[in-house]
Amino acid sequence: MAEPQFFNIINDELRGSENTTTVTNPRTEEDLWPCPVATTQDFEDAVAAAHAAFPSWSQTTVPERQAALVKLADVLRDNRDELASILSLETGKSAILANIDITNSIAQTLYYSTHALSDQIQHEDATTRVLATHHPLGLVAALCPWNFPLILASIKVVSALVTGNCVLVKPSPFTPYAVLRWVQLSRGVLPPGVLQALHGGADLGAAITAHPGVAKVSFTGTIATGKKVMAACAATLKRVTLELAGNDACVVCEDADLEVAVPGVAAGAFFNAGQVCVASKRVYVHEGIYEEFLRRLVEEVRGKYTVVEDAGMPSVFGPVDNKVQYEVVKGIVKDCKARGYEIVTGGGVGVGKGGRGYWIEPTIVRKPDEGSLLVQEEQFGPILPVLSWSDEDDVIRRSNLANAGLGASVYSRDLARAERIARRLEAGGVWINQFEKPNHAAFFGGIKDSGYGGEMGQQGLLSYVYTKSLHFTK
Repeated sequence: MAEPQFFNIINDELRGSENTTTVTNPRTEEDLWPCPVATTQDFEDAVAAAHAAFPSWSQTTVPERQAALVKLADVLRDNRDELASILSLETGKSAILANIDITNSIAQTLYYSTHALSDQIQHEDATTRVLATHHPLGLVAALCPWNFPLILASIKVVSALVTGNCVLVKPSPFTPYAVLRWVQLSRGVLPPGVLQALHGGADLGAAITAHPGVAKVSFTGTIATGKKVMAACAATLKRVTLELAGNDACVVCEDADLEVAVPGVAAGAFFNAGQVCVASKRVYVHEGIYEEFLRRLVEEVRGKYTVVEDAGMPSVFGPVDNKVQYEVVKGIVKDCKARGYEIVTGGGVGVGKGGRGYWIEPTIVRKPDEGSLLVQEEQFGPILPVLSWSDEDDVIRRSNLANAGLGASVYSRDLARAERIARRLEAGGVWINQFEKPNHAAFFGGIKDSGYGGEMGQQGLLSYVYTKSLHFTK
């Protein structure tokens, strides 16, 4: 592959910048490519282009928009090898994980090419008929995270587009390349100004949330930043969707099928090195099976989740994505060691060849204190606390932390019991006898500190529109 070049995409034009940043390959700590940082004028020009495009784009039909989504999916498919290579280098993912990012992006794009909002009769009697119709908001800003750059950008993009909005994408400054390249390759699919992308840091994000020309912000990231986004959006009454931290609990009952639960928990905790918003972050195992479960879990993790430095080798484990998060996870490992918690496997930090790369061994900690940093805060990395429980009310209380409202999982052969527990867990999504895997056809959102609103499924589209009631007199 030729050395790639990256640009901001404004009104279908490619723009460079005198100011550039460079991302580090998390596997090797080698610098990648220069990426242009958008200027204030670039941002203003993008807003103006979107406002110029919106009147005509908003009047297109749903089938016309869905046909465009098919073409956007085709761009991903036709350029899979290039995009997967870029993703692998900027995120540290293996080839398998990078291709999952692309495959899922294609799938959710095609889902909305056949699913959209439609008018609905809300009420009808002998004298009146009330019809609900949906009007696009205007310019939607998609502020995207680094763990799954394409999946979590494309869901915002296609949701905005199929509902008739224009969209401005700001990928994470830790992983800007693949998203910028996808938007660049997609030029010509949509009218100029409908889909644009800018690279920048927190200052660009702050400008986006404060700008009166932006009608909605969809943000995925930390609780602290999410609160700042919501506060900034309030000044102009922007619509806002926040998908925030998920210190997600997993409850394993004494009757769980360990042939299902053990590999499920291992995958839920260590897939993509635990850098999944709904990963199993705290595991509560019934004391009656605790020792047997822990023994099997250690064997499973040692066998399937190991440091494999060659990105071309089949592996669903990898390094921590960036230096900032690496230091966070390192600090949690250090805290566990300082407090004398029993690390039953892993615990190694900086274990890449020659000490290079943001590598941390898959680490399991046996029964750390409930008030420990590892249990109370979302680690977002490959270190897992395994705790025990005996009373159902108690484990539900311990599971329902304020920062644990995104996802959860329950393992039990008794499906009625599993459902009862699932209904009591305060999380936006609960998975029963499987690890946490969001589905693009199902609404996805957090409660409490884990978010505001949600996305995916047809319900997720409602946050991208105004619902207008048309009252007809018969």
